[in-house]
Amino acid sequence: MPEKRITLALQGGGSHGAFTWGVLERLLEDERIVIEGISGSSAGAINATVLAHGFAAGGRDGGIRALEDFWQRMVSTTPPGGWTFDPAGRKAGPTMDALMFLSRFLTPGQMNPFNLNLLRDVLAAQVDFSVFREDSPIKLFVAATQIATGRARIFATPEVSLDVLLASACLPSFNQPVVIDNEAYWDGGLTANPPLRPLIYHCDAPDMLIVAVNPRRRQDAPTTADEIRQRLTEISFNAAAASELEGIALAKKEAERDRWSLGRLDRRLRRLNLHMIDAEDYMNRLDVSSRLNTDSGFIAALHKEGRERAGVWLRRNFRHIGTRSSFELTKHFA
Repeated sequence: MPEKRITLALQGGGSHGAFTWGVLERLLEDERIVIEGISGSSAGAINATVLAHGFAAGGRDGGIRALEDFWQRMVSTTPPGGWTFDPAGRKAGPTMDALMFLSRFLTPGQMNPFNLNLLRDVLAAQVDFSVFREDSPIKLFVAATQIATGRARIFATPEVSLDVLLASACLPSFNQPVVIDNEAYWDGGLTANPPLRPLIYHCDAPDMLIVAVNPRRRQDAPTTADEIRQRLTEISFNAAAASELEGIALAKKEAERDRWSLGRLDRRLRRLNLHMIDAEDYMNRLDVSSRLNTDSGFIAALHKEGRERAGVWLRRNFRHIGTRSSFELTKHFA
């Protein structure tokens, strides 16, 4: 069977990115699929970069091993017993509740004056950025939010560095801003979660697969102060992606209406097929605070869920790759 080329757009969501790890692992195992480019913010950017690094060094198997190694390293930083969350890993326990409470009144510089960052240590130990920056078979696009302007900056493959990844995953309440070329940055999920336009402008694959870890809809309205605050955070991280998807839907509709237009972007939009792998029901059962949970059991459950959802998606939709969308934009934005 001929290979099918796709691009991937990976949402950020802290440790919920272990779901994306499971999805990526299952896609890499399928040799019929060729990944041309990956965009991401926060945990999505980290998954993308770790995969690209492993793939550049050892192909599909290298990508699979690199992702597993990264997440196992993250698990090893969890305190014994996973004491920061409830036994199921879904909601914050007393210690994490206290930390989140303090973050409302103290700046990251006050809470962490020495700017310690376990993620920096894990990435520095695992990723040799020169390996894929010079000759990566997969194009990378990493989003970070420029604090001064409130706009997204997209870093392409040759620009991706340790500081770029830390900027993309810099939570304003917990991390000090990351400075790159005299500009301060926060989490890329605030303005592009994930960035989609680079995959349209700079890649040729007709199919874009979005891996979503944030539920688009919550079943119940929040009632407590913590629930309200967490839902506001979630909405802000979803708003950029919703806006970009809606813009793509409108642009694609206009391009299809004007079939005689020969512009590259119009032609690209007409042949664009969109797909999505998510776990709306599963993620709806998780508290927003569980994004900070790196307990081994919780990470393993998310990874397993990602693998299973990707397997179901492949069985149902592989034949549609290259021919039509399996995610209906018009229905989503009706």
